[in-house]
Amino acid sequence: MTSVAPYEAAAIQYEPTLFDKSGNVADLLALVGEAARHGAKLITTPEMATTGYCLYDYDEAATVVETVPGPTTDAFAAVASEHGCYVVVGMPEVDADTGLFYNAAVLVGPEGVVGKHRKTHSYIAEPKWAAPGNLGHQVFDTPIGRISLLICMDMHFVETARVVALDGADVICHISNWLAERTPAPYWISRAFENRCYVVESNRWGLERTVQFSGGTCIIEPDGTVASSIDSGNGIVYAQIDPARAREQNPWGDRRPELYRELQSNTFLWNPLDFFSLYGHRTLPDGARTAVTVVQSTPTTDVEANVSAIENMMSKANGGELLVFPELSITGPLSTDRPASAVAESLDGPSLARIADAAARTSTTVVVGLAEFADATFYNTAVVVGPSGILGSYRQTHVAPADTEFFDAGDSWAVLDLPAGRVGILLGNDVHFPEAGRVLALRGCDIVVCPAAMSAPVGGHVGTTIPHQGAILTDADPLHWHHMRVRAGENNVWFAFANAFDPDRGFDGHSGVFGPDTFAFPRGESVVTTERGAATAVVDTTNLDSVYPTNVVRRKDLVSMRLPHHYPTLSAASKVAVDA
Repeated sequence: MTSVAPYEAAAIQYEPTLFDKSGNVADLLALVGEAARHGAKLITTPEMATTGYCLYDYDEAATVVETVPGPTTDAFAAVASEHGCYVVVGMPEVDADTGLFYNAAVLVGPEGVVGKHRKTHSYIAEPKWAAPGNLGHQVFDTPIGRISLLICMDMHFVETARVVALDGADVICHISNWLAERTPAPYWISRAFENRCYVVESNRWGLERTVQFSGGTCIIEPDGTVASSIDSGNGIVYAQIDPARAREQNPWGDRRPELYRELQSNTFLWNPLDFFSLYGHRTLPDGARTAVTVVQSTPTTDVEANVSAIENMMSKANGGELLVFPELSITGPLSTDRPASAVAESLDGPSLARIADAAARTSTTVVVGLAEFADATFYNTAVVVGPSGILGSYRQTHVAPADTEFFDAGDSWAVLDLPAGRVGILLGNDVHFPEAGRVLALRGCDIVVCPAAMSAPVGGHVGTTIPHQGAILTDADPLHWHHMRVRAGENNVWFAFANAFDPDRGFDGHSGVFGPDTFAFPRGESVVTTERGAATAVVDTTNLDSVYPTNVVRRKDLVSMRLPHHYPTLSAASKVAVDA
């Protein structure tokens, strides 16, 4: 792949007038021209910006759809040719051969139409008039780099952005009519962060047929930093795109595609109560209301002190609780002077024996971490210990580069059926790989516990003037984006993140228990707000006695809408090579 010089990108925020295609296109051409004269080489417009979004039915859509290429794309291509830039146009398309309608994003450049994306993952509105997209998720080679297109709901699913990132996208142009939360949306930020690519986001704002759209158009850098944004009103934001930066931060070498086979299936296509009881094998547990506590502490190099601190915390818990402690909470931090070989224990060693005794005394279940020695190998391991002893363990499958001198990677997932529900385990660096949480969700997990010792991916918001309805948050929030909240919502699980607090090592806490529905307000979560402490949430995994699950952790609304036939590359044995 040839190198590409940095360039300026522009994202347009606009409120179209429903059905006024000529007026909307004229406005958008003026905004695109303004951005091009400013020097932008990549310019995006919102989803369905040429016509408005809230169409009642096929008959209404028939009055505004057009072919690609067609008059609208020709008009934008003329501007692109004049200024030597590339423009993403959001519009309703009719296929000239089949007559089917699609919600489309079209990339036009000086040469005309470069390519198009048809929205694959429909929001509730599209089935009223549009067919699901049939072009997959593509990456287009251009003189300014490799560009991919996604539309609104597509980005709710970890798989779509991952597919195009694996195919070498430098930039994801995400055009949307996002609603029901303060923006820039945490999902947008997480997709940039976990895929180490730019997201150029054009969202609409305003009110249409009772629907309030969120604005927040922005450009997001590969580390999740929001480079520029606009809250409300028509406008343009600008930021630099450096394709080399996206390519040099490539994390693909640490992926474990051999562990991602479940991504090719949809275990929630059928009633999950029926699917997970099929053949009488591993039927889902009944579930319960359980107090789940995450402990934010600073494990030290004194193993005795670490174990005593865990015992002390267990003594304060009420029986039946589930407590989650940070990564390596028994062993403490490792270094070249204190390698795993000096402090590792087996699972039948003295530290876990003491914790098992404490669990029996307190009727408490805990998740703790240690450097494990087994079969002449060292692992970063999380262990679940209950009143009856060790219930299960998990060896980290995605070892952080800095830890590879200490640990080998594990080769399997851990899913346990406990009174609290079906529980999956991740450890620290695993959470940077969206495939990991998704596999656990597809195995029916209600709860994911994640001991960690890391810099937590979080970011704040200054507040919005968009008049959101109901309990949707609008005020300033230092934890507007918490990557673990996204992990919980995208997988419809409770996510218990217990992070270490140790500023000298770059571990900044922000532990919390996050709820399974991203768009439920007020949020069902509890977050540690001090340097050291604990946060508890009552986690409900019960269901009414009904044919179909009534609890979102069992229904998994988002997970059930996945389209695995679009994701074959995610569990392929090898990836597409991306050269700098």
